[in-house]
Amino acid sequence: MSANSISIEIRRRIFAEEIQAVANLQSTAVVDALATVPRERFLPPGPWTIRSEGDFMAPARQTPDADPKHVHHNLAVAIDAGRTLFNGAPTVVAGAIDALSVGLGSRVLHIGTGLGYYTALLAECVGPKGRVLGIEVSHELAARAKDNLADRPWVEVRYGDAAAPFDEAFDTILVNAGVTHPLASWLDALAPGGRMIVPVTATMGPMTTIGKGPMLLLTATDDPTRLAARTAGFVAIYSAVGVRSDAANPRIGQALSKMPFAPVKSFRRDPHQPDDTCWLHLDEGCVSLK
Repeated sequence: MSANSISIEIRRRIFAEEIQAVANLQSTAVVDALATVPRERFLPPGPWTIRSEGDFMAPARQTPDADPKHVHHNLAVAIDAGRTLFNGAPTVVAGAIDALSVGLGSRVLHIGTGLGYYTALLAECVGPKGRVLGIEVSHELAARAKDNLADRPWVEVRYGDAAAPFDEAFDTILVNAGVTHPLASWLDALAPGGRMIVPVTATMGPMTTIGKGPMLLLTATDDPTRLAARTAGFVAIYSAVGVRSDAANPRIGQALSKMPFAPVKSFRRDPHQPDDTCWLHLDEGCVSLK
């Protein structure tokens, strides 16, 4: 069998197993979702603008044509190249979903749904008895994601910035954009024992939409003022719109300069004076080393 004769279904399974190996995915549900959800359906028409780790200091490049085989690799694919807005690398985002331990019947909030690809992976993991709420700050992208996900009635897509309080609880929350801190509305929406992945980033200069920082895994505890925390990776990611703190941004940069890979243990919501256990102390909360 020649490479050109391999079906797209087989390519998706190979793609899923490669992401499983590279990202050390533990959930078979995430792997199966990667193997069955057609990524090209959640992208603009090809050819596509792509980036990989090998393009770190190089400009983005184009796929040679619109064959969907080109996007079933560990690549970030442009949703809007003019805004440097990409559908993130599968090892990063699928790895985050894996870390959240999303299970059948779970209630999931996905902030920054884009065109819906990773929302679709979440939907496959929770199944029809679960619920996925995707929120997207771009009206155009939200409308397109809603169309893309219309065949999954347990998924709802809303337009907005996710800053307002929620009238329901979620077992898992995936924040798919760089923020300066988890919003109170997100933390308040976590169910007991609920988990959240949130990238805490500092923007890379005033003229860029990309920020860098740790991806934190937060877990609700019996203490409403303190969530367990650990670092689940380090990312460069598109910065969230409308929910970042201008005052916090330089302080994140300072914290990263001082200790870029901090062994964080908790996120504190209680008012307290900063001390040497505070890796990032903000009015909105504290990423703590204890």
